[in-house]
Amino acid sequence: MDHFLQLRILEAMLFAAAEPVDEKALRDRMPDGADVKALLEELRGIYANRGVHLLPIGKGWAFRTAEDLAPYLRIENVVARRMSRAAVETLAIIAYHQPITRAEIEEMRGVALSRGTLDLLLEVGWIRPRGRRRTPGRPVTWGTSESFLDHFGLEGADALPGVDELRAAGLLDRKPGFGPLSALREHAEEDEEDEAELTEDEETVVESELEDLADEAMAEEPSDPEEGAGEDDADDEDELSEARLRRLPRIARSHGGE
Repeated sequence: MDHFLQLRILEAMLFAAAEPVDEKALRDRMPDGADVKALLEELRGIYANRGVHLLPIGKGWAFRTAEDLAPYLRIENVVARRMSRAAVETLAIIAYHQPITRAEIEEMRGVALSRGTLDLLLEVGWIRPRGRRRTPGRPVTWGTSESFLDHFGLEGADALPGVDELRAAGLLDRKPGFGPLSALREHAEEDEEDEAELTEDEETVVESELEDLADEAMAEEPSDPEEGAGEDDADDEDELSEARLRRLPRIARSHGGE
């Protein structure tokens, strides 16, 4: 039989196979007298500089795309994810009152804060543990990260917009006070939605990671208890109005338009 025809038959058999085919299976299907091993090596050389290569895989042979073309064949799916109001409010409170504990965030928002909301902000990379408060229970404190500053174009936390800027942006038109019951219920539902996005296993992993991060941050704090306590007191005394806490114009603009 013509040598070129033998190459074509072997090529077609390998191309049509869903899995690698071993030499014995190829030999059984090829015409009598065909040197399958030599044909495979010849066919491999023919495809050496092409986008598809003939490769030995385990005990068989199969066509595979060239490794150097992998970046051009990769498909990336970017999933747009809208941040909930609960997460935006929590981020704003952390930004203006860092370092701050979860209990303090709940007190300012007026509703319970689900772990899912904090985990979402951690996943984005905008917050990080800042250590533990030197109070009973040693609660973890939270602050913004370098990624937060980079994303919103801030040089530091002191570059956050003040009351005048918030008022100029139309975000302080309402007088501070308690919101309607429906709004509180809406916040609670959003927290529950954030919490629902985590599986039980993910919650366990996140809890462990947060404990480790908090302990590491604590180890980096000054050893003088009075020094750390003084900084915490200064942060707590520098509180803004509730309306200011709930609004971060650049965050609102960023997520409102998505």
